[in-house]
Amino acid sequence: MSGQQYGAPSVRQLAARVERVAPRDPGRWEARQRVPGAAGIPVQVSKERARQLWMVVGMFDRAVGREEMPVRSRRSVEQLFTWAALRPFWELAEGGMLRHFEKNLGRPLPVASLRVVRDCLGMLAELVVPGKRVRLPQLEQAELKPVTGPKQMAAVYRELVDVAGRGPLERDGIALSPQERTRLLAMVAVVLDAAPRSGEMEPMRLTDVGPGEEWLRVVRRPQKSSGVRHEDLAMALELPRSTVSKVLSGNPVYRGQVAEATWQRVLAEASSWEDGPVVERYALREGTRVALRQWLELRKDVVGPLEGGKDALWVTLVATKAGPPGLPIRAQGIRQSYARGMEALNFVMAGAYGWEPMPVKLEQLRRSVQVEPLEE
Repeated sequence: MSGQQYGAPSVRQLAARVERVAPRDPGRWEARQRVPGAAGIPVQVSKERARQLWMVVGMFDRAVGREEMPVRSRRSVEQLFTWAALRPFWELAEGGMLRHFEKNLGRPLPVASLRVVRDCLGMLAELVVPGKRVRLPQLEQAELKPVTGPKQMAAVYRELVDVAGRGPLERDGIALSPQERTRLLAMVAVVLDAAPRSGEMEPMRLTDVGPGEEWLRVVRRPQKSSGVRHEDLAMALELPRSTVSKVLSGNPVYRGQVAEATWQRVLAEASSWEDGPVVERYALREGTRVALRQWLELRKDVVGPLEGGKDALWVTLVATKAGPPGLPIRAQGIRQSYARGMEALNFVMAGAYGWEPMPVKLEQLRRSVQVEPLEE
């Protein structure tokens, strides 16, 4: 959607600001303007952050004009970042009333999504009213969900191996093909042995798998701008995450909200942490090696002559909006694939002695394991 297609003048003006730092034209991407990053250092936004910024622009487009929003929020982009507009906008977002797909309207946004929206609001405020103090919505730190116990993880691995070889599996109309089960088994096995996040699985390439599938390379990206980085620093410093986020945002409007000693302490600790990606290798168990080999054989047939996914370790199995089967699968697709598989497995194992329903969140499985990288 171009800026001319947004309904309200204020949203069209907001889209024009975002276009400077996250242009939709691929030819202008490398020349995009920088934004204040960690400790105020100008950086260019990532493609993932660009998608998130445009998502929030779309949410504003769906919000402006509703009876909850003030009438003046239609007129100018500056009015969007007054508390009179941000308060009802946030309430609508929390309640799931600004979702893109109509079928999902009314489903409250999870805390992780709300955190992304809030971070984007902070960046957009800096673009629209730089240097001005903007009141942003408050978001409490989400309580981590319980992780899966070691016995249950051993059971899920064993049952996935068994389920991968069965015939068609279906639950309430959600079918899980043998190809999907083969990919799911490989993904789960990799998570149990190396604990990568979905965002770290997305960019994996065939070259990240060692000879004989004996090890797997994982590129960890502990950037200061990521939500995980903020949480890690907050835990290390025993400070609220919101305080750490304010300091690392580089936004001068937060300077008066944080004690100077705390401000300097966060900066000092952050500067001592490694900024670049950390490359680690993890040994794979025999079962994981077998699961990966089965998946690699299957993906050869899926990718075939397709150029787009030839190097990607994880690829799609069915046609999507992005194109035919065999294209690299994104982090969201990895999470969805895992969720579908767990729903099906829980259905198959319901009532089995000793079986406890598995969580359908990949992050919960990842946090259930303790892994150690190989020494270089």
